[in-house]
Amino acid sequence: MKTSNTVAGYIASAPLQARTMMKEIRSAIRSAAPEAAESISYGMPFYAYKYPGYKGRLTYFGAFTKHVSLFIIPRKVPASLAAQVRKYKAEKATLQFPLGTRVPTGLIKKLVKLRMKEIDAAA
Repeated sequence: MKTSNTVAGYIASAPLQARTMMKEIRSAIRSAAPEAAESISYGMPFYAYKYPGYKGRLTYFGAFTKHVSLFIIPRKVPASLAAQVRKYKAEKATLQFPLGTRVPTGLIKKLVKLRMKEIDAAA
């Protein structure tokens, strides 16, 4: 993939399967956190959640050879979501979606909202 200064450019430079999945992830994030600032950080799409005087790291996502990753997991995941998260969890704060699989947009929205609540509580 080519490097890009914009999220749209990053997505456009990805292989087709990853591109489709990342569009869904981006849409889910923007739906759950419309006020989040979108940029590129560490070479990947990044979303900062803003509230007065501070920016909280909300989430990143990126395309890889065999999967698309979302870097987000809130510190406390309710038991009602834990089983869903476990299906995709690869690392402490990483979810991986194999290329060509369905993106769990509902789960992503819930995790984004949980992370926003954590950031608000820390303010």
